[in-house]
Amino acid sequence: MISESVQRELSLCVGFAENSLCLPPRAYTSSEFLDLEKSLIFNQGWIPIGRADRVLKIGDFETLNVIDRPIILIRDNQNKINALANSCRHRGARLLNGNGSVKGIRCPFHSWLYRTDGTLAAAPRMEESEAFKECNNDLIKYCLAERSGFLFISFEVNPISIDEWLGNFGQLHQSWPLSDMVMTRSWTREFSFNWKCFIDVFNEYYHLPVVHRDSIDAVYLTPREGDGSTGSFSSQFGETEGTGGLLESQQDYAFPNMPNLTGDALIGARYTWMFPTMTFACSNDALWVYQAFPLTESSCLVTQSTCFHPETINRDDFDEISKIYYDRMDTALDEDIGALENQFSGLRSPDATQGPFSPHLEHNVAAFANWYSKRILKNTVNIRV
Repeated sequence: MISESVQRELSLCVGFAENSLCLPPRAYTSSEFLDLEKSLIFNQGWIPIGRADRVLKIGDFETLNVIDRPIILIRDNQNKINALANSCRHRGARLLNGNGSVKGIRCPFHSWLYRTDGTLAAAPRMEESEAFKECNNDLIKYCLAERSGFLFISFEVNPISIDEWLGNFGQLHQSWPLSDMVMTRSWTREFSFNWKCFIDVFNEYYHLPVVHRDSIDAVYLTPREGDGSTGSFSSQFGETEGTGGLLESQQDYAFPNMPNLTGDALIGARYTWMFPTMTFACSNDALWVYQAFPLTESSCLVTQSTCFHPETINRDDFDEISKIYYDRMDTALDEDIGALENQFSGLRSPDATQGPFSPHLEHNVAAFANWYSKRILKNTVNIRV
Protein backbone atom coordinates (compact mmCIF):
# COMPACT_ATOMS: atom_id res chain seq x y z
CA MET A 1 0.00 0.00 0.00
CA ILE A 2 1.14 3.55 -0.63
CA SER A 3 0.13 6.83 0.90
CA GLU A 4 -1.67 9.61 -0.91
CA SER A 5 1.52 11.71 -0.77
CA VAL A 6 3.44 9.01 -2.64
CA GLN A 7 0.63 8.77 -5.17
CA ARG A 8 0.89 12.51 -5.75
CA GLU A 9 4.68 12.30 -6.17
CA LEU A 10 4.48 9.44 -8.65
CA SER A 11 1.71 11.17 -10.61
CA LEU A 12 4.16 14.03 -11.26
CA CYS A 13 6.41 11.55 -13.11
CA VAL A 14 3.70 10.54 -15.58
CA GLY A 15 3.94 12.22 -18.96
CA PHE A 16 6.61 13.38 -21.40
CA ALA A 17 10.01 14.60 -20.26
CA GLU A 18 9.20 18.27 -20.81
CA ASN A 19 6.26 18.25 -18.39
CA SER A 20 7.13 15.60 -15.81
CA LEU A 21 9.41 15.33 -12.78
CA CYS A 22 12.06 12.85 -11.67
CA LEU A 23 11.12 9.97 -9.41
CA PRO A 24 10.74 11.06 -5.76
CA PRO A 25 13.92 10.64 -3.67
CA ARG A 26 12.25 8.02 -1.48
CA ALA A 27 11.81 5.82 -4.57
CA TYR A 28 15.59 5.45 -4.37
CA THR A 29 16.10 5.36 -0.61
CA SER A 30 13.20 3.62 1.14
CA SER A 31 12.67 -0.08 1.80
CA GLU A 32 8.94 0.47 1.27
CA PHE A 33 9.57 1.35 -2.37
CA LEU A 34 11.75 -1.71 -2.81
CA ASP A 35 8.87 -3.83 -1.52
CA LEU A 36 6.56 -2.15 -4.04
CA GLU A 37 9.05 -2.88 -6.83
CA LYS A 38 9.27 -6.56 -5.92
CA SER A 39 5.50 -6.88 -5.93
CA LEU A 40 4.47 -4.65 -8.84
CA ILE A 41 7.55 -4.36 -11.07
CA PHE A 42 9.59 -7.56 -10.78
CA ASN A 43 6.82 -10.10 -10.19
CA GLN A 44 4.79 -8.91 -13.17
CA GLY A 45 5.89 -8.97 -16.81
CA TRP A 46 9.42 -9.76 -17.97
CA ILE A 47 12.86 -9.00 -16.53
CA PRO A 48 15.88 -8.81 -18.88
CA ILE A 49 18.80 -10.84 -17.51
CA GLY A 50 21.62 -10.32 -20.02
CA ARG A 51 23.05 -12.15 -22.98
CA ALA A 52 22.16 -15.70 -24.00
CA ASP A 53 25.63 -16.80 -25.09
CA ARG A 54 26.81 -17.03 -21.46
CA VAL A 55 25.52 -20.64 -21.62
CA LEU A 56 26.67 -21.55 -25.09
CA LYS A 57 27.02 -25.35 -25.13
CA ILE A 58 24.78 -28.21 -23.99
CA GLY A 59 25.23 -28.64 -20.25
CA ASP A 60 26.63 -25.14 -19.68
CA PHE A 61 25.11 -23.42 -16.67
CA GLU A 62 25.31 -20.20 -14.70
CA THR A 63 23.74 -19.46 -11.33
CA LEU A 64 22.31 -16.06 -10.49
CA ASN A 65 19.94 -14.35 -8.09
CA VAL A 66 17.08 -12.39 -9.59
CA ILE A 67 15.19 -10.39 -6.98
CA ASP A 68 15.71 -12.85 -4.09
CA ARG A 69 15.26 -15.91 -6.29
CA PRO A 70 18.29 -18.21 -6.79
CA ILE A 71 18.17 -19.44 -10.39
CA ILE A 72 20.07 -21.84 -12.63
CA LEU A 73 20.40 -20.92 -16.31
CA ILE A 74 21.26 -24.12 -18.14
CA ARG A 75 21.28 -25.33 -21.76
CA ASP A 76 19.62 -28.75 -21.99
CA ASN A 77 20.17 -31.70 -24.30
CA GLN A 78 17.70 -30.24 -26.82
CA ASN A 79 19.87 -27.09 -26.97
CA LYS A 80 17.22 -25.06 -25.14
CA ILE A 81 18.08 -22.67 -22.32
CA ASN A 82 16.05 -23.23 -19.15
CA ALA A 83 15.64 -21.08 -16.05
CA LEU A 84 15.28 -23.40 -13.06
CA ALA A 85 14.87 -22.75 -9.35
CA ASN A 86 18.22 -23.41 -7.66
CA SER A 87 16.50 -25.30 -4.87
CA CYS A 88 16.03 -29.06 -4.52
CA ARG A 89 12.41 -30.24 -4.43
CA HIS A 90 13.23 -32.52 -1.49
CA ARG A 91 14.47 -30.27 1.35
CA GLY A 92 15.37 -27.10 -0.53
CA ALA A 93 19.17 -27.42 -0.74
CA ARG A 94 21.03 -25.18 -3.17
CA LEU A 95 21.97 -27.31 -6.16
CA LEU A 96 24.70 -25.49 -8.09
CA ASN A 97 27.10 -22.60 -7.57
CA GLY A 98 28.95 -20.33 -9.96
CA ASN A 99 29.10 -21.55 -13.54
CA GLY A 100 30.39 -24.53 -15.46
CA SER A 101 29.15 -27.54 -17.39
CA VAL A 102 27.26 -30.62 -16.14
CA LYS A 103 25.55 -33.67 -17.55
CA GLY A 104 22.93 -33.55 -14.82
CA ILE A 105 22.12 -31.60 -11.66
CA ARG A 106 22.80 -33.60 -8.49
CA CYS A 107 21.73 -32.32 -5.08
CA PRO A 108 24.75 -32.23 -2.71
CA PHE A 109 22.50 -33.01 0.29
CA HIS A 110 20.63 -36.25 -0.49
CA SER A 111 21.79 -36.94 -4.06
CA TRP A 112 18.53 -36.37 -5.90
CA LEU A 113 19.41 -36.12 -9.59
CA TYR A 114 17.77 -33.83 -12.15
CA ARG A 115 18.17 -33.69 -15.90
CA THR A 116 19.29 -30.46 -17.54
CA ASP A 117 15.68 -29.65 -18.40
CA GLY A 118 14.80 -29.80 -14.70
CA THR A 119 12.94 -33.12 -14.68
CA LEU A 120 13.74 -35.54 -11.88
CA ALA A 121 15.96 -38.45 -12.98
CA ALA A 122 16.56 -40.26 -9.69
CA ALA A 123 15.72 -40.01 -5.98
CA PRO A 124 17.53 -42.64 -3.89
CA ARG A 125 15.56 -44.65 -1.34
CA MET A 126 12.22 -42.92 -1.88
CA GLU A 127 10.42 -46.05 -3.09
CA GLU A 128 8.37 -46.41 0.10
CA SER A 129 7.11 -42.83 0.15
CA GLU A 130 3.53 -42.59 -1.09
CA ALA A 131 3.73 -38.80 -0.87
CA PHE A 132 6.75 -38.83 -3.19
CA LYS A 133 4.75 -40.68 -5.81
CA GLU A 134 1.98 -38.08 -5.66
CA CYS A 135 4.24 -34.99 -5.78
CA ASN A 136 5.60 -33.10 -8.75
CA ASN A 137 9.29 -33.55 -8.00
CA ASP A 138 10.69 -31.74 -11.05
CA LEU A 139 12.53 -28.49 -10.46
CA ILE A 140 10.44 -25.35 -10.67
CA LYS A 141 10.84 -23.85 -14.14
CA TYR A 142 10.35 -20.17 -14.91
CA CYS A 143 9.21 -18.66 -18.20
CA LEU A 144 12.23 -17.73 -20.30
CA ALA A 145 12.44 -16.02 -23.69
CA GLU A 146 15.26 -14.97 -26.01
CA ARG A 147 15.14 -12.04 -28.41
CA SER A 148 18.05 -10.36 -30.23
CA GLY A 149 20.51 -12.44 -28.19
CA PHE A 150 19.07 -11.19 -24.87
CA LEU A 151 17.34 -13.34 -22.25
CA PHE A 152 14.14 -12.41 -20.42
CA ILE A 153 12.62 -14.16 -17.41
CA SER A 154 9.12 -13.95 -15.95
CA PHE A 155 7.86 -15.22 -12.62
CA GLU A 156 4.25 -15.19 -13.78
CA VAL A 157 2.65 -18.46 -14.81
CA ASN A 158 1.12 -16.93 -17.95
CA PRO A 159 2.94 -13.66 -18.66
CA ILE A 160 2.19 -11.27 -21.48
CA SER A 161 3.88 -12.46 -24.68
CA ILE A 162 7.49 -11.32 -24.94
CA ASP A 163 6.86 -9.76 -28.35
CA GLU A 164 4.00 -7.67 -26.98
CA TRP A 165 6.22 -6.69 -24.03
CA LEU A 166 8.98 -5.53 -26.41
CA GLY A 167 6.73 -3.78 -28.94
CA ASN A 168 8.79 -2.05 -31.65
CA PHE A 169 12.17 -2.94 -30.10
CA GLY A 170 13.23 -5.03 -33.11
CA GLN A 171 12.33 -2.30 -35.58
CA LEU A 172 14.33 0.39 -33.77
CA HIS A 173 17.41 -1.83 -33.48
CA GLN A 174 17.38 -3.53 -36.87
CA SER A 175 20.48 -1.61 -38.05
CA TRP A 176 22.64 -3.57 -35.59
CA PRO A 177 23.32 -7.35 -35.65
CA LEU A 178 22.41 -7.78 -31.97
CA SER A 179 21.71 -11.51 -32.25
CA ASP A 180 25.17 -12.17 -33.67
CA MET A 181 27.16 -10.39 -30.97
CA VAL A 182 29.41 -12.48 -28.71
CA MET A 183 30.23 -11.63 -25.10
CA THR A 184 34.00 -11.53 -24.61
CA ARG A 185 34.28 -10.10 -21.09
CA SER A 186 31.94 -9.81 -18.14
CA TRP A 187 32.27 -8.90 -14.47
CA THR A 188 29.91 -8.32 -11.53
CA ARG A 189 30.37 -5.84 -8.67
CA GLU A 190 28.35 -4.60 -5.70
CA PHE A 191 27.77 -0.87 -5.21
CA SER A 192 26.36 1.17 -2.33
CA PHE A 193 23.52 3.03 -4.01
CA ASN A 194 20.08 2.25 -5.39
CA TRP A 195 19.89 0.14 -8.55
CA LYS A 196 17.90 2.77 -10.44
CA CYS A 197 20.62 5.37 -9.87
CA PHE A 198 23.03 3.23 -11.86
CA ILE A 199 20.83 2.72 -14.90
CA ASP A 200 19.70 6.36 -14.78
CA VAL A 201 23.21 7.69 -15.28
CA PHE A 202 24.01 5.33 -18.16
CA ASN A 203 20.99 6.63 -20.05
CA GLU A 204 21.47 10.39 -19.99
CA TYR A 205 23.72 12.82 -21.83
CA TYR A 206 23.32 15.65 -19.33
CA HIS A 207 26.23 14.60 -17.10
CA LEU A 208 28.78 14.04 -19.88
CA PRO A 209 30.42 17.51 -19.90
CA VAL A 210 30.83 17.39 -16.12
CA VAL A 211 31.53 13.79 -15.12
CA HIS A 212 33.24 12.69 -18.36
CA ARG A 213 34.72 15.99 -19.48
CA ASP A 214 38.18 14.61 -20.38
CA SER A 215 37.30 11.01 -21.24
CA ILE A 216 34.28 10.57 -23.54
CA ASP A 217 32.35 13.86 -23.66
CA ALA A 218 33.85 15.01 -26.97
CA VAL A 219 32.94 11.68 -28.60
CA TYR A 220 29.20 12.25 -28.20
CA LEU A 221 27.36 14.88 -30.22
CA THR A 222 24.00 16.26 -29.10
CA PRO A 223 21.57 13.33 -29.37
CA ARG A 224 18.49 13.21 -31.49
CA GLU A 225 15.05 13.42 -29.94
CA GLY A 226 14.20 10.23 -28.05
CA ASP A 227 12.45 7.52 -30.04
CA GLY A 228 8.84 6.51 -29.63
CA SER A 229 8.53 3.13 -27.92
CA THR A 230 5.53 0.80 -28.02
CA GLY A 231 7.14 -1.65 -25.59
CA SER A 232 8.71 -1.75 -22.14
CA PHE A 233 11.90 0.06 -23.11
CA SER A 234 13.18 3.50 -24.07
CA SER A 235 15.82 4.36 -26.64
CA GLN A 236 17.74 7.34 -28.00
CA PHE A 237 20.24 7.67 -30.83
CA GLY A 238 23.11 10.11 -31.13
CA GLU A 239 25.87 10.63 -33.64
CA THR A 240 29.46 10.27 -32.45
CA GLU A 241 32.88 11.58 -33.42
CA GLY A 242 34.54 8.22 -33.85
CA THR A 243 33.26 5.34 -31.74
CA GLY A 244 31.51 5.50 -28.39
CA GLY A 245 33.33 2.29 -27.52
CA LEU A 246 36.63 4.12 -26.91
CA LEU A 247 37.86 7.13 -24.97
CA GLU A 248 38.66 10.35 -26.80
CA SER A 249 42.39 9.52 -26.53
CA GLN A 250 41.94 5.97 -27.90
CA GLN A 251 40.14 6.58 -31.20
CA ASP A 252 43.14 5.55 -33.33
CA TYR A 253 42.68 1.99 -32.07
CA ALA A 254 39.09 1.59 -33.25
CA PHE A 255 38.02 -1.67 -34.82
CA PRO A 256 36.46 -1.37 -38.30
CA ASN A 257 32.71 -1.41 -38.76
CA MET A 258 30.87 -4.63 -38.12
CA PRO A 259 29.69 -6.28 -41.37
CA ASN A 260 26.39 -5.37 -43.03
CA LEU A 261 25.65 -2.31 -40.93
CA THR A 262 23.00 0.04 -42.23
CA GLY A 263 21.68 3.50 -41.46
CA ASP A 264 22.32 4.93 -38.02
CA ALA A 265 24.65 2.08 -37.04
CA LEU A 266 27.34 3.59 -39.28
CA ILE A 267 27.39 7.05 -37.68
CA GLY A 268 26.68 6.80 -33.96
CA ALA A 269 25.45 4.92 -30.93
CA ARG A 270 22.02 3.91 -29.72
CA TYR A 271 21.43 3.86 -25.95
CA THR A 272 18.54 1.69 -24.80
CA TRP A 273 17.00 0.96 -21.40
CA MET A 274 15.18 -2.39 -21.35
CA PHE A 275 12.84 -1.99 -18.39
CA PRO A 276 13.38 -2.52 -15.64
CA THR A 277 16.92 -3.81 -15.05
CA MET A 278 19.10 -3.80 -18.18
CA THR A 279 20.61 -1.16 -20.43
CA PHE A 280 22.99 -1.26 -23.37
CA ALA A 281 24.69 0.80 -26.03
CA CYS A 282 25.42 -0.37 -29.56
CA SER A 283 27.85 1.40 -31.86
CA ASN A 284 29.44 0.54 -35.20
CA ASP A 285 32.02 -1.75 -33.59
CA ALA A 286 30.83 -2.98 -30.18
CA LEU A 287 27.95 -3.61 -27.82
CA TRP A 288 28.21 -2.96 -24.08
CA VAL A 289 25.56 -4.09 -21.64
CA TYR A 290 24.77 -3.39 -17.98
CA GLN A 291 22.39 -5.14 -15.60
CA ALA A 292 21.54 -3.72 -12.17
CA PHE A 293 19.59 -5.69 -9.58
CA PRO A 294 18.65 -4.44 -6.12
CA LEU A 295 20.18 -6.07 -3.05
CA THR A 296 18.66 -3.55 -0.63
CA GLU A 297 17.22 -0.09 -1.16
CA SER A 298 20.77 1.28 -0.82
CA SER A 299 22.85 -1.36 -2.61
CA CYS A 300 22.82 -3.14 -5.95
CA LEU A 301 24.61 -5.79 -7.95
CA VAL A 302 25.85 -4.61 -11.36
CA THR A 303 27.08 -6.76 -14.24
CA GLN A 304 29.01 -5.25 -17.14
CA SER A 305 29.36 -7.24 -20.39
CA THR A 306 31.26 -6.24 -23.52
CA CYS A 307 30.38 -7.89 -26.84
CA PHE A 308 31.85 -7.91 -30.34
CA HIS A 309 30.90 -9.34 -33.72
CA PRO A 310 32.49 -12.75 -34.58
CA GLU A 311 34.39 -11.21 -37.51
CA THR A 312 35.97 -8.72 -35.11
CA ILE A 313 36.84 -11.46 -32.63
CA ASN A 314 38.59 -13.43 -35.40
CA ARG A 315 41.04 -10.59 -36.09
CA ASP A 316 44.68 -11.31 -35.23
CA ASP A 317 44.86 -8.14 -33.14
CA PHE A 318 41.61 -8.71 -31.24
CA ASP A 319 43.13 -9.71 -27.89
CA GLU A 320 45.39 -6.67 -27.85
CA ILE A 321 42.90 -4.05 -29.01
CA SER A 322 39.89 -5.39 -27.09
CA LYS A 323 41.74 -4.54 -23.87
CA ILE A 324 41.61 -0.89 -24.92
CA TYR A 325 37.83 -1.14 -25.25
CA TYR A 326 37.61 -2.76 -21.81
CA ASP A 327 39.71 0.08 -20.41
CA ARG A 328 37.24 2.60 -21.85
CA MET A 329 34.31 0.78 -20.21
CA ASP A 330 36.01 0.68 -16.82
CA THR A 331 37.35 4.24 -16.96
CA ALA A 332 33.96 5.78 -17.74
CA LEU A 333 32.30 3.59 -15.14
CA ASP A 334 34.75 4.63 -12.42
CA GLU A 335 33.91 8.25 -13.17
CA ASP A 336 30.20 7.48 -12.90
CA ILE A 337 30.60 5.63 -9.59
CA GLY A 338 32.02 8.68 -7.81
CA ALA A 339 29.16 10.81 -9.11
CA LEU A 340 26.56 8.20 -8.13
CA GLU A 341 27.87 7.83 -4.58
CA ASN A 342 27.67 11.59 -4.19
CA GLN A 343 24.17 11.72 -5.72
CA PHE A 344 22.87 8.96 -3.46
CA SER A 345 24.19 10.75 -0.40
CA GLY A 346 22.16 13.81 -1.46
CA LEU A 347 19.05 11.77 -2.24
CA ARG A 348 19.00 10.57 1.37
CA SER A 349 18.61 14.12 2.66
CA PRO A 350 15.16 14.74 4.18
CA ASP A 351 15.07 17.92 2.08
CA ALA A 352 15.73 16.23 -1.28
CA THR A 353 12.96 16.94 -3.80
CA GLN A 354 11.79 15.91 -7.25
CA GLY A 355 13.41 17.94 -10.02
CA PRO A 356 12.53 18.51 -13.69
CA PHE A 357 14.20 16.75 -16.62
CA SER A 358 16.31 18.20 -19.38
CA PRO A 359 13.96 16.82 -22.06
CA HIS A 360 16.48 16.31 -24.85
CA LEU A 361 19.31 15.01 -22.65
CA GLU A 362 17.40 12.79 -20.21
CA HIS A 363 14.84 11.17 -22.48
CA ASN A 364 15.41 7.56 -21.39
CA VAL A 365 15.42 8.44 -17.69
CA ALA A 366 12.12 10.31 -18.03
CA ALA A 367 10.61 7.45 -20.03
CA PHE A 368 11.50 4.97 -17.30
CA ALA A 369 10.11 7.22 -14.56
CA ASN A 370 6.86 7.43 -16.54
CA TRP A 371 6.70 3.62 -17.06
CA TYR A 372 7.65 2.85 -13.45
CA SER A 373 5.14 5.29 -11.95
CA LYS A 374 2.30 4.09 -14.16
CA ARG A 375 2.89 0.46 -13.18
CA ILE A 376 2.80 1.24 -9.47
CA LEU A 377 -0.14 3.64 -9.67
CA LYS A 378 -2.13 1.23 -11.83
CA ASN A 379 -2.12 -1.30 -8.99
CA THR A 380 -2.37 1.04 -6.01
CA VAL A 381 -4.23 4.18 -7.06
CA ASN A 382 -7.38 3.14 -5.20
CA ILE A 383 -5.53 2.22 -2.01
CA ARG A 384 -5.38 4.66 0.89
CA VAL A 385 -3.41 4.28 4.11
